[in-house]
Amino acid sequence: MDNKPQKMPKVAKVILIIQMTTIYYICERFRDLEILPPPPKQKISDPAELADYQHRRRKQFEDNIRKNRTVMSNWIKYAQWEESQKEIQRARSIYERGLDVDHRNITLWLKYAEMEMRNRQVNHARNLWDRAVTILPRVNQFWYKYTYMEEMLENVPGTRAVFERWMEWQPDEQAWQTYINFELRYKEIDRARQIYERFVITHPEVKHWIKYARFEENHRFINSARTIYERAIHFYGDDYLDEKLFIAFARFEENQKEHDRARVIYKYALDHIPKENAKELYKAYTIHEKKYGDRSGIEDVIISKRKFQYEQEILQNPTNYDAWFDYLRLIENEGNIEMVRETYERAIANVPPTKNKQFWRRYIYLWINYALFEELEAADYERTRQTKNLTIARKILGMAIGMCPRDKLFRGYIDLEIQLREFDRCRILYQKFLEFGSENCVTWMKFAELETLLGDYERARAIYELAINQSRLDMPELLWKSYIDFEISQEEFENARRLYERLLERTIHVKVWLSYAKFELSNSTSEDNLNVLLARRVYDRANDCLKNSVEKESRVLLLENWRDFENTYGDEVSIEKVNDRMPRRIKKRQKIIDEDGTEQGWEEVFDYIFPEDEASKPNLKLLAAAKSWKKQVDVKTVSVEDVEDSLEKDGESSNVEEKSN
Repeated sequence: MDNKPQKMPKVAKVILIIQMTTIYYICERFRDLEILPPPPKQKISDPAELADYQHRRRKQFEDNIRKNRTVMSNWIKYAQWEESQKEIQRARSIYERGLDVDHRNITLWLKYAEMEMRNRQVNHARNLWDRAVTILPRVNQFWYKYTYMEEMLENVPGTRAVFERWMEWQPDEQAWQTYINFELRYKEIDRARQIYERFVITHPEVKHWIKYARFEENHRFINSARTIYERAIHFYGDDYLDEKLFIAFARFEENQKEHDRARVIYKYALDHIPKENAKELYKAYTIHEKKYGDRSGIEDVIISKRKFQYEQEILQNPTNYDAWFDYLRLIENEGNIEMVRETYERAIANVPPTKNKQFWRRYIYLWINYALFEELEAADYERTRQTKNLTIARKILGMAIGMCPRDKLFRGYIDLEIQLREFDRCRILYQKFLEFGSENCVTWMKFAELETLLGDYERARAIYELAINQSRLDMPELLWKSYIDFEISQEEFENARRLYERLLERTIHVKVWLSYAKFELSNSTSEDNLNVLLARRVYDRANDCLKNSVEKESRVLLLENWRDFENTYGDEVSIEKVNDRMPRRIKKRQKIIDEDGTEQGWEEVFDYIFPEDEASKPNLKLLAAAKSWKKQVDVKTVSVEDVEDSLEKDGESSNVEEKSN
């Protein structure tokens, strides 16, 4: 056999080389990311050591730059280190090399210039700022620092020249304001005014015109300030007027005590600015007139403008009844009856074009308000009667009930007949109403109340009897309460007592028992204190009835009310009897079971143990025995609740007794 080694294919060689290269770079990367302890502090004692140290540090910085030239932080650290070594020329060279790599890096320019200024290289710093603003003219930070440096050097003409170069690029408003403040620091008012002139043309916004005018006002150039406001109004024209400009102009005149001028400005603005854009203008005008003008004048202006606005809305949409209501309310406040009638006639002439209930409801309200105006304001009763036709109204309501019976419709029709004192019609309507919805308890009660008011108590009682015998009621508790209150109001206490007994046959709710006891206490009269005995008997019956109830809270509520009752009306024996029945509150654990039957853990709940129940349940007897044992034996580490919990967890009562024995 040939023992010569086989040659590796070229493809396999290339793959192997790539893999080895990748592994090498990964190892180098992990070596760079390795967290190393800081090097020990080195003391340099002679120039040779210093030169060696500088050589090593420069090599490290150069290596970092060579690995990634685009990381500007490496260049900045390198240059700052050279600056710390007093090698300004080297640091300058490093910054220049960094700028060759990325001349748009703002931080690099700033660090470079700050180094020159720290080392008092003014000309170098000036040349550097000049290069920076030439290359990156939209970076405002360069301009701010350039002008600040020149001003600190007290080179006012140079600073002004830099500002002028800056303004040629039309920067934002803050730059212009900085230039103006610079001129004001040196009392150059005329130069500041010229800058403002260029500023409001470059940035033609209302706030800048106002700022320009206030500048003139602050320097006591009143006529010039007024001229600027007038120029601003002409500048924007009638299509682009802003209420802020007029408000500022009017307040300027107000400060100069020129109230007539201010009033003219407000009126001109209200005539030329759309009403939806003049809310603050109206408010400012009203405040001005309250201070210095006649109230009737401002009211006339506002009313006329509102009329014009409403007329425009009505012209665009004649069935906009909300606009009609507002317009009519405004006209009514003027007190011109003929104008109000004319406006009402115009409004009711716009009949809704559709059968939409919402439109017709608003339209009907127009007629109602028209009739009320004629009756209450104009006192023209004959004209008011022209809008009333009772027969047609009844026919319309009857058709409505037949076509779409609704609770609100029935109640409105009944209220109308009650106002007309047509009680027979009311009875018929109530009968129809109950045929439509026999489960509505409110309707039954209102019907019975009507008969009560009419003095027909037997009819009212018959209505209540029919109501409580219905198979389905929406609020039966209110109906029974109303029936009982009716019997009590008629002083038919036996009837009320029989109603309570009938109600308890249907429900044993604790509130019924408490109401029954309260009734017996307040309505039974006897010299031998019979009312207290009857109330106590009700409490006793309620307690016996609620023993088998699942809701123990109801029984606790009953016993608490019984205890309060005995504390007020009972003696020591009765009070002690109720106190012996009061339950104990215990804490126990129970399983949490999901809807699908899975167990979710345990939770702690509170339960009540009644002394009357302990005699019938072995577990409770054992708990009572454990409690008495705890009183006899002083065991500090075990509480009564722990004994009860441990006994409850032991299982059935027979097992518990065996373990205790």
